[in-house]
Amino acid sequence: MSFWDIVWFIIITFAFVAYLMVLFSILTDLFRDKDTSGLAKAVWIIALIFLPFLTALIYLIVRGHGMAERSASQAADFKKAQDAYIRETAGSSQTDQIARAKELLDSGAITQSEYDAIKAKALS
Repeated sequence: MSFWDIVWFIIITFAFVAYLMVLFSILTDLFRDKDTSGLAKAVWIIALIFLPFLTALIYLIVRGHGMAERSASQAADFKKAQDAYIRETAGSSQTDQIARAKELLDSGAITQSEYDAIKAKALS
């Protein structure tokens, strides 16, 4: 096997992987789009099966802008959900730390100044 055979193999492998990524992006976008009817989705999928390269190119030209908008919208929704989860988790953690410190204060294991320091740290 020559050097150029290896280079050619790498180029073909890269092109194939890139095509698969585009194909899965198109399929993901099709199923994410709530405005497209089921019949239209079926037609796109059948076209992707029988004329894959041409259909992928046409899809990216015709629906590429909407594809980017749907992807950005989904990313924003995920970010909001993640931020809400982090706030919820952090809030309960603070509450748990303060409650535990209060129990220690009530039992006499720590002083009022130590409790105040733990509370200030949990709230910061």
